[in-house]
Amino acid sequence: MKGSILAVIAILAICQLAVQPGVEAVTCGQVDAALMPCVGYLTGGAGPSPACCDGVKAVKGLATTTADKRTSCGCVKAAANRYANLKDDAAQSLPTKCGVQLDTPISRTVDCSNRSANKTKICSTEKSGAAV
Repeated sequence: MKGSILAVIAILAICQLAVQPGVEAVTCGQVDAALMPCVGYLTGGAGPSPACCDGVKAVKGLATTTADKRTSCGCVKAAANRYANLKDDAAQSLPTKCGVQLDTPISRTVDCSNRSANKTKICSTEKSGAAV
């Protein structure tokens, strides 16, 4: 039941974006709703579900400008820090498992200030500064 509710929330968030094409600013609510189906995988569950991968693709589509990428990055970082049992290896591999190259890494330690329109690295961390 809980999974169904989360899937519905994610679908509604994506649909809202589709009917409001003039909206340009990314919100953490949009990012959170898109990635909510991924929580099970990111906290130790089986591989990412199709709904999770759809959410990862939605996040990529949301962040088209440099400002949107920085906002999206901050939202993902905040969300990652809300889950103490988040598996860092699962978070880092999620975009690849979903066949998406994200400009916004899923990481607790990402430096969001360096997100730009031309970034292609999957993960750049504050600790090492190196791509993972």
